[in-house]
Amino acid sequence: MGIALALTLSYMAAEVAGGVASGSLALLADAGHMLSDAGALGLALFAMWIARRPPSAHRTFGFLRTEILAALANGAALLAISILICVSALERLFHPTHVEGPLLLAVAAGGLAMNLVALAILNRGRRESLNVHGAWLHVVSDALGSLGAMLSGALVWAFGFSWADPIASVLIALLVVRSAWGLLQEALAVLMEHAPKHVDVDEVRLAMAAFPAVAGVHDLHVWTITSGLVCLSAHVVTGSTGDEQQGVLAGLTGLVRERFRIEHVTLQLEHAGYPAAGCAGCAEL
Repeated sequence: MGIALALTLSYMAAEVAGGVASGSLALLADAGHMLSDAGALGLALFAMWIARRPPSAHRTFGFLRTEILAALANGAALLAISILICVSALERLFHPTHVEGPLLLAVAAGGLAMNLVALAILNRGRRESLNVHGAWLHVVSDALGSLGAMLSGALVWAFGFSWADPIASVLIALLVVRSAWGLLQEALAVLMEHAPKHVDVDEVRLAMAAFPAVAGVHDLHVWTITSGLVCLSAHVVTGSTGDEQQGVLAGLTGLVRERFRIEHVTLQLEHAGYPAAGCAGCAEL
């Protein structure tokens, strides 16, 4: 993440200078993406650092949700930047300006090379952390911006198509919006404590209810604390007693961990007829 941040900052100044010198909105838009990338990568680094702080009596899960908040902020920043680019591009369509195609093409090619290196560095971590995935999406948007700037530079240079520059900017912005919206949905799902996509809560309930000595399952909840940390809590009705209950508890915990990849499991065993004390407003599953 630190290497990707250094690469982004080092080339952002070059794109700003190139955009001003060539008169290219696409290049300046790409530089704006790089600025947002620098902020996103810095925020992601900070979130990763603070998330490692140990839990306390007041914060029993520590600062793990900080990574999700960083992902949410990155998604919102991508949407805001895309809107600004579209507004500027529409103004440029009605009031075309001269663009230096060769300079635009050269600077954008350098930006694309830098983005590809950063993507290769971040690619592995994006599958393990929503926070890193958000930073990766920022760099993807930059790569698309550089590619679009290269295409518009080639069209301006070869054919004098001045409209190619703002059109490329709008297309890039729309692609970024699509990625940002998906990131926002994922982050909000975690914050709203929705069940993760890979877990079918009804299937979990049926599998637990089918376990020997289990008569029923209620107050079943599955949610995500942060990327890779899924939690489950449930009340389990059983007719077993004493040592048998320990066997049921161990068996259900192993079932949930092995079959559904849920590591943090909290189960309350109850006898039939035990008064259920579900939370107000919670669905009884």
